[in-house]
Amino acid sequence: MFIHLKELIKFRELLFAFTNREIKVRYKQTLLGASWAVIQPLSLMIMFTLIFGFFLKINSEGVPYPLFYYSALMPWTFFATSLSFGSLAVINNGNLVTKIYFPREILPFASIIAGFMDFLISALIFIVMLVIYNVPLTINVVYTIPIVFLETIFIAGLILFTSALNVMWRDIKFVIPLLIQLWIFVTPVIYPLSKVPEKFRPFYMLNPMSSVVENFRKVTVGGLAPNWNDFAIALGISLILFIFGYKFFKIKEKVFADVI
Repeated sequence: MFIHLKELIKFRELLFAFTNREIKVRYKQTLLGASWAVIQPLSLMIMFTLIFGFFLKINSEGVPYPLFYYSALMPWTFFATSLSFGSLAVINNGNLVTKIYFPREILPFASIIAGFMDFLISALIFIVMLVIYNVPLTINVVYTIPIVFLETIFIAGLILFTSALNVMWRDIKFVIPLLIQLWIFVTPVIYPLSKVPEKFRPFYMLNPMSSVVENFRKVTVGGLAPNWNDFAIALGISLILFIFGYKFFKIKEKVFADVI
């Protein structure tokens, strides 16, 4: 894997070029352009606030409902968007895969970086919301860096698997949207982690996105340090997934051109 990463570094300029292309293509011929990076989490925040906040009275643990939901939707949207586009990256660039050589993992990785750029744009709205609700950021906000790093490793491992599988079995492009729709219900986006019964929580936290969302919300709007036990478990699972995902991708890469 280190050999592949070293080769990836040599092709870093191509990675940046593909990322730039990914961003341009994603918003090509759209009226609002990059504003969609904000519209998606913002619209979901409004709907969640109305339905689960004001109507169903979900406990937000003292955090204003808009902040409670937006702080979870930021990392969640990064995950969902990256997975949606990244899993199709190899197939959508089949004309390049069959003609020239380059490390194929550049394609899904470009989708992740593009998704991260959307994440940074949505963070600007989050800062404005913190000011409006008079919620000060504490020193613990620096923990967003390792939390987002953890999420990126998890996304990368998952996308390496799904993008390779999608070349072999095109059913994956139908599975991914369904998976994302179901996944949000086993992640503390709509409800707080405290709603999960203690006896089920060890299994619940095997989902790395549970740790990412809960800890991101905790260090931003809560001003607290992350739960390092949950973080360590999520990081271990994510690293294992990344290593095996990368190995699986490179094995299947040899037949991409023939299958596509």
